[in-house]
Amino acid sequence: MKQRRALAAAFLLLTAGALTINQTYAQQRAVVKPVDSGEALVNPAMGWAFHHYDNNIVRYGLDLEPSDTVDDFPGASVIYLRLAWSYLEPEEGKFNWQIVDTPAQRWIDKGFQVAFRFSCAESDSAQPNATPKWVRDAGAKGYYFKPRAGIDESGKMWEPKYDDPVFLEKLDHFLAAAAARYDGNPNVAFIDVGSFGVWGEGHTHATTRLPYDARTVKLHLDLHKKHFKKTLLAANDDFSNQGRGLETLHYARELGMTLRDDSILVACKEQASHHAYVSDIFWPHLPVILEMEHYGPSVSRGCWQDGVLFLKAIEDYRAAYATVHWYPREFYQKNKKLVDAINLRLGYRLQLLEASWPAEMARDQPLTVGYRWRNAGVAPCYPGGHPAITLKDAKGGIVGVFVDENFDLRTLPTGPAGKALPVGRQEQASSQADRPFISYALPPEPIFKPGAYDVFISVGDKAGSPKIALPLAGNDGHQRYRLGRIVVR
Repeated sequence: MKQRRALAAAFLLLTAGALTINQTYAQQRAVVKPVDSGEALVNPAMGWAFHHYDNNIVRYGLDLEPSDTVDDFPGASVIYLRLAWSYLEPEEGKFNWQIVDTPAQRWIDKGFQVAFRFSCAESDSAQPNATPKWVRDAGAKGYYFKPRAGIDESGKMWEPKYDDPVFLEKLDHFLAAAAARYDGNPNVAFIDVGSFGVWGEGHTHATTRLPYDARTVKLHLDLHKKHFKKTLLAANDDFSNQGRGLETLHYARELGMTLRDDSILVACKEQASHHAYVSDIFWPHLPVILEMEHYGPSVSRGCWQDGVLFLKAIEDYRAAYATVHWYPREFYQKNKKLVDAINLRLGYRLQLLEASWPAEMARDQPLTVGYRWRNAGVAPCYPGGHPAITLKDAKGGIVGVFVDENFDLRTLPTGPAGKALPVGRQEQASSQADRPFISYALPPEPIFKPGAYDVFISVGDKAGSPKIALPLAGNDGHQRYRLGRIVVR
């Protein structure tokens, strides 16, 4: 009788699409070994970002119809709005937030998050006053310059003196207003510290060329941290330029900020990126952001080639975000294979290598579950997440949820492609990181009745709500993935 029941359970597993059954345990355990689906994943704290505004309002998002959110670009998760302060506060205390909120809501409706940079100096003659003119009129000191030629009183462009007290006072008020609107908003992925240097990049090479000291950079870091207490802030790698050294970036890290590098592949070959070594103080704890050079100019200079150096930078920096510094659809159409390759490594990628559970069990027996996981991405799973087994009936109703509260996939190690150490719960540990099977008592019978159920796996919070997309087939539409069947007598 027992043998017939075991064979019947094995038949149910096969017809339900289980990927494999370990014959050694066929009479007692179902064992599946899923294959990575290869699909691009959209998950918290990672993904591709598009530049909707890029220091002005005419590129790159203006190229798109209001209804077009480039849904054909796999792995995109953030719309990036980089604008001069003067666009948003043209008069003191009077704000034009709608200039960013309008496109932001267009993308948020499609599941995107937004990110911001508010700059105080630009090199485009169409924007002589990235810092609002009323700040200068209030007495803030600054310099006229000609783009890429330095200070020139005959120039029409103006850059503030970045440690001027009047400028800092007005900036303080602006950041307070921005934080009141956006700090802690779950739709905001991150905000760059963009108030120092041309384009907000942390240097003055294309403006006055003045070499400000580390103290001045820290003033701007402190101002942002004063107001943005909840939303992730990003410090630019170029804060260390012009003789300031790594002191500024270590300070940013102490304030809980992450690293952003603008722009990869501005230069060619071995000069494609410069500060990968700095990312080591950031990526173990916070998602690193990489911005590519404007794609068109990088191609024209012969630096881009096949883009493999951008993938290499993602590997070297352990990047979680990659920004498309161009028209996103054109970039994707010309770089599909590269985008697909990056999607397999960018951020984190939680692979379920194996899962097991009783093929058939008695109502009074414990549900024992095992699995092996690997992070196939370059970065940790920053949000963290706990494996959960969900049992559903034939109508898709949830009849049981079992969460592994003591197993946080945030702790999975990273490594080169295909070489990160798998960690899991197994009957016999294969490494010191492994743990024994976890056992769950079934809910009492008025809640949980005997029957045949579909087995799903997910990763999410301790209450069993899925939060992380997995590269698995069988998604139920809520980030639970069907693995097979179980019979409870």
